[in-house]
Amino acid sequence: MKTDGLHIKMVKPLILKNTIQKYAWGSYFAIQQLTDTAPTKEPWAELWMGAHPKAPSQVFVDGKWVALLDVISRFPEKLLGKNTAKKFNNTLPYLFKVLAAEQALSIQAHPNAVQAKNGFERESGTGLDINAPSRNYKDNNHKPECICALTPFTGLKGFRRIPSILERIDRFCPYELSAEIENFKNKDLKLFFQSLMELPERQKKTVIQETVENAKKQAASDLTSKWILKLYHQYPHDLGIISPLFLNLFCLEPGQALFLPAGELHAYLDGLGIELMANSDNVLRGGLTLKHVDVPELLNVLNFIESDIEILMPERISDCESKYPVFAEEFQLSAIHVSDSKTYISHQQRSVEILLCIQGNSRLTVNTDSDEFIKLKKGDSILIPAAAKAYHLKGNARFYKASVPL
Repeated sequence: MKTDGLHIKMVKPLILKNTIQKYAWGSYFAIQQLTDTAPTKEPWAELWMGAHPKAPSQVFVDGKWVALLDVISRFPEKLLGKNTAKKFNNTLPYLFKVLAAEQALSIQAHPNAVQAKNGFERESGTGLDINAPSRNYKDNNHKPECICALTPFTGLKGFRRIPSILERIDRFCPYELSAEIENFKNKDLKLFFQSLMELPERQKKTVIQETVENAKKQAASDLTSKWILKLYHQYPHDLGIISPLFLNLFCLEPGQALFLPAGELHAYLDGLGIELMANSDNVLRGGLTLKHVDVPELLNVLNFIESDIEILMPERISDCESKYPVFAEEFQLSAIHVSDSKTYISHQQRSVEILLCIQGNSRLTVNTDSDEFIKLKKGDSILIPAAAKAYHLKGNARFYKASVPL
């Protein structure tokens, strides 16, 4: 890509063309509706906005579509901002996604920064191919993340309080897990979870059978039972179907969000949401999957802490913008709502931003003295370089905005 004459273009907003990830658990209509696309014969699971090497967005410069990853490498300070470029080694530090789950995603956790660096170097040192099915670490980054519901969104997050775990196991699987219940009375979550992961295959089958039979008796009035049966229908031979017994089950309403730090066991089960995370694809799986499960490495990464669900609501910072109270170095998430009576005006000093329109139509201008504007409709996304002038959003529309804390 030639750089002559492109410098001036790097201070203007750049429309994004994004990659769709077609995983089996995705939806045939959810992301499609958001992007005004007809239902598809293949499930669309994720829409990626960013510069991850696996699937970077593209921008139109110099008469052609070019990977955002390459553009950032040529003009890091203009796109990212001087401080962000320096802090994150000339890379976009976040990955912005739309996630559509029609079936459950795998139970999983993500490493912290030290674990990611060491794990990536260790696996790379063995010569293991980056795309090998047994590979745990695809990059050397950690992956804190935020999930924000666009529709009612259900998932599992963090270990329940120990009394709650004991009560549920006693209710759903008192016979086949009697030894585990007795051992769990020492309140060691790690030993308890490890004992489940290392059950003999024959006992896993009987645990599943007993849990499902008891869930059927309670399904009419019990949410845990309903999800055990749903997961059993999707993964009838996977012990992960009992995970609602020991992981917190959450149900987010549109606009509500959760923050997931490194080392927290979780799974997304159903719904459409915005996902914002550090720019990583490192996943350690623990169930509800046909993919590689590395039990020792998962045990090494997990935080074995009792927890409750803490739902995040956006906090208003202006007439048009509300910010989610998520504390991560790499990203922050905001919701923007413009109307005929309310115009959004950005700050002049900003980091690199990506805007996703989820509803309505809007016009974006960066020079109020000019008649030039960019039309944005539902499903459109745009990158605003840090070097761009302050911009305005007018119309009737709703956006989610990803940015880097300054």
